[in-house]
Amino acid sequence: MKKSVLGRGLGALLSDSNVVEENQTLPQASINEIDVNAIEVNPYQPRTDFDEEALQELTESIKTQGIIQPITVRKLEEGRYQLISGERRLQASKRAGLKTIPAYIRTANDQQMLEMALIENIQRENLNPIEIALSYQRLITECNLKQEELGERVSKNRVTVTNYLRLLKLPPIIQAALRDKQISMGHARAIINVENPDTQIAILKKILAEDLSVRAVENLVRDLASPKNKQKKTAENSLSYEIKQLQQKLSSHFGTKIAIKANNKNQGEIKIPFHSTEDLNRILELLQL
Repeated sequence: MKKSVLGRGLGALLSDSNVVEENQTLPQASINEIDVNAIEVNPYQPRTDFDEEALQELTESIKTQGIIQPITVRKLEEGRYQLISGERRLQASKRAGLKTIPAYIRTANDQQMLEMALIENIQRENLNPIEIALSYQRLITECNLKQEELGERVSKNRVTVTNYLRLLKLPPIIQAALRDKQISMGHARAIINVENPDTQIAILKKILAEDLSVRAVENLVRDLASPKNKQKKTAENSLSYEIKQLQQKLSSHFGTKIAIKANNKNQGEIKIPFHSTEDLNRILELLQL
């Protein structure tokens, strides 16, 4: 039953963690009561944000019913342990005033520790999409897994894994919006199809300002990719280049930074800043006024 919940990857890891030199196997892991203060936090914990309300609800549940699912730890030395999985349960138990907590004690090296922690949390915890993507990336880079192997470990197909990994290519501000649930995974997947980071950020701002649905964002991205829109962008870029050249010439002529704004109908404005009465008179003389 446990294996079906955790997936083949984690089940295999937990089995492998009981194998020592010369193929000698340790006894099946039993549940032990461990001092909560003897357990170090997991340095490989992929979750970085714990919901305070959910944590308090778990605390109240533990006060009433106790710990239903033991945590998993590895032994560091006599009387000292390191958490593999179950940080929310450990935190809630401390809040509930428990002195000890039921735990499975496993044998694992650092790489096994990392892989077990990541897979355990991906499959058991309600991680946000960015935390999942970062966990996938760590499994690939730090555990030397290929995407196909990763998919098997977490019981996901390669397309799903790829979609999560692509999120990490988005600008930080968009990743933060996804992490903070300001936008959904669907919004982010639509934005990814836009190549220009500035345009991606502009779309994010439009989503937040107008509360756009995923379908609306998909249509917006589709319109941006249309041939007609590409032609418009090309014309705007050409105009922008000419305006920049003119700005440089005017700035050099007047000895101050000139700002020019123009639309594709050749309408706009020129701003000439001055910093004192003397500076204004100097500019007026150049204008022969």
